[in-house]
Amino acid sequence: MRTKTILIIILTVLITIFLMMNTDAVQFDFIFVKKDISKLLVVGICTFAGFLLGYWAGRPRTVISTYDRNEDEILPVNSPPVKGALSDEDRDYIS
Repeated sequence: MRTKTILIIILTVLITIFLMMNTDAVQFDFIFVKKDISKLLVVGICTFAGFLLGYWAGRPRTVISTYDRNEDEILPVNSPPVKGALSDEDRDYIS
């Protein structure tokens, strides 16, 4: 197994153990309401939100350029020269 896979498994096990040890209820203050909620739920949601935000912030961005697309529509696309094909000028030079 790769090192990255092993680290992900270890991190997942540690987070699961931490969540299972903290199942008692705590008073959580929402904006206008106070509720008794399990620490398991609060920490689990925060951990999931952190992973989601980390993935979202770290993913590679795709760049779409409208300039490139417009240029292709205006200019005709020439096929690449065939290897071994000589122009008349090259044939005259060789001869």
